[in-house]
Amino acid sequence: MVSAQTSIPLYTGAIPNSKPCNVVESLAGRGSVGGVTFPVLYAYLPEKRDSANTAVIIFPGGGYAHLAMDHEGKQLAEAYNKRGIAAFVLKYRLPADAACVENPETVALMDAQQAIKLVRDRASEFKINADNIGVMGFSAGGHLASTLGTHYSISLIPNSENTNLRPSFLVLGYPVISFSDSLCHEGSRANMLGKNPSDEKKKLYSNELQVTPQTPPTFLIHAADDKAVKVENSIEFFLALKKNGVPAEIHILQKGGHGFGLNNKAEPSDWLDEVFVWMKANKFIH
Repeated sequence: MVSAQTSIPLYTGAIPNSKPCNVVESLAGRGSVGGVTFPVLYAYLPEKRDSANTAVIIFPGGGYAHLAMDHEGKQLAEAYNKRGIAAFVLKYRLPADAACVENPETVALMDAQQAIKLVRDRASEFKINADNIGVMGFSAGGHLASTLGTHYSISLIPNSENTNLRPSFLVLGYPVISFSDSLCHEGSRANMLGKNPSDEKKKLYSNELQVTPQTPPTFLIHAADDKAVKVENSIEFFLALKKNGVPAEIHILQKGGHGFGLNNKAEPSDWLDEVFVWMKANKFIH
């Protein structure tokens, strides 16, 4: 049985990097949400826990313009719960809503950093291991997850407690990784950096170029026929991880296109089972 989700405001008091605007949060198709001005973390805590007390924070995708909260959020959280793993789904602010933020470039990463800080700081309350908190992201949410995994050393949020902002592991579903001209998902890049970003900014947020030996262990899943986000995004990130000696695993499906979430109807298989095998092999679960 999956417990009812608990809604946790991401910030107490004033929300950083925000300004008054007329944008109103709205629902779109397939359970997507747009116009987020009040970021929220939704907690899904299982009744029975895996003995490792692992947690996963999930970042839905949507091109940095909206959030696929259902099939790239809630459904995954419930699947983790069935395995005894605590899950959190982040409703983060979007750079596309530029009228509502001071700096669109950093707003999503700020919320991602605040999410992992909140979960780590309250680990005992959630009955999880503070040293065993990973992040999962899809599409642009995969870009956000991989950015958190490669840019964690620079805190964009108040962090007087010096909470570790590095995820313990990454799980990336058909992720936007690169902002290079040849590989980027143009919509995600334009929403985050504008239509004509500098070469410096393109490089900074091309996360295959930001991998170090300290980048978290990573699992990647992508479909070869993805026409929205080229599969080379995942391949290049995997090769950078391999070059830096970071434990990594990649699964490339023949078919599936983009945005299949938990259930790839074009090539039916429970790919999340492979994630659990990988997590167990790397001792993130028992």
